[in-house]
Amino acid sequence: MGGSYRKQTRNIARPAAKLSAALLLPSILLLSSIVFLSVLISGCAAIPKQQKEYNAQYFEYFDTITSITICAESQDAFEDYRDAVEEDLKHYHQLFDIYHNYSGLINVKTINDNAGITPVTVEADLFELLGECVDDYELTGGKMNVAMGSVLAIWHEYRELATKGSTWAKVPDSVRLRNADAYTDISMMKLDAQNRSVYLPVEGMSLDLGAVAKGWVGHRICEDLRELGVTSALVSIGGNVETIGLRPDGRQWRVGIQNPDTSSETQYLHIVGLQDKALVTSGVYQRYYEVDGVHYHHIINPDTLMPEYNYESVTILCDSGALADALSTAVFNMEPGEGLAFIEGLDGVEAMWIMADESEVFSSGFAEYMEE
Repeated sequence: MGGSYRKQTRNIARPAAKLSAALLLPSILLLSSIVFLSVLISGCAAIPKQQKEYNAQYFEYFDTITSITICAESQDAFEDYRDAVEEDLKHYHQLFDIYHNYSGLINVKTINDNAGITPVTVEADLFELLGECVDDYELTGGKMNVAMGSVLAIWHEYRELATKGSTWAKVPDSVRLRNADAYTDISMMKLDAQNRSVYLPVEGMSLDLGAVAKGWVGHRICEDLRELGVTSALVSIGGNVETIGLRPDGRQWRVGIQNPDTSSETQYLHIVGLQDKALVTSGVYQRYYEVDGVHYHHIINPDTLMPEYNYESVTILCDSGALADALSTAVFNMEPGEGLAFIEGLDGVEAMWIMADESEVFSSGFAEYMEE
């Protein structure tokens, strides 16, 4: 980052985590979270004289609000960090886009457009991420599958139609969904490391990185900020939160887990403290539309091709938003016992479930991060 965008491959530390969260900035920053759960609630309080808290927000990337809080020694230093963050946001927003082409850029849409036609040579970051997605697919037993683009496109189409009015709101035809499911086998995707190329060998296959992109980008931004010398920061992309270090006064960053009941006066159910950690939440109250009184949300189970209703939300806490983002989707699509056993089997990963009946379930180590 810095003055020019760097395209070399950098390894992502794993495991990681995904959440919709909110950071409590005691003085200034209050975000209304859109896509994934929260609002920033805490920032750099009682900052040493040599540093000051600086904030910035962006509304044009990944169809959500991005907020950054960086502690820097001067406005000029912050502006350098801010410009580097924005450079990454813009680049990755375009790189992972499945709807638009950009001059001189080979992106995910380019891969999808060439399904069944030809391999596409991509830049190192995209190739790396797709390799991570294959690992995530295997880790989660197929519960997180970026090759579900053909199915997710149908649900996206129906959500868009529903915005035109209640008479447009319908549930996708099951036969159409099953036909699209025939093109979701991620094992068919060819990743050629020697040529750094990606090939979807069957026309109709398509990738959708929506379940991993924001957490992955947040993690990459934090890596880049560290390389620039930042020792205290919080990055939230649509509520996918990742932190760098402690606040300059030595306290942890405080992040709120949003109440899925958006009509409640209690906005946050719990506050957790983070240091070099990520927190990501997937919930049913984020993107949905209604048909005959039933909410059809955006988290689609790859087995049923329908939204899953065991939970109101699933929150993942771990070292990196890259994995956290993927895990929050995957665990949301697991049965309760299966999901808990899965999380308990992962080192450095904790989770919180808000069940459909509003009860709460925690992994064995989650309470260590919660404030009283």
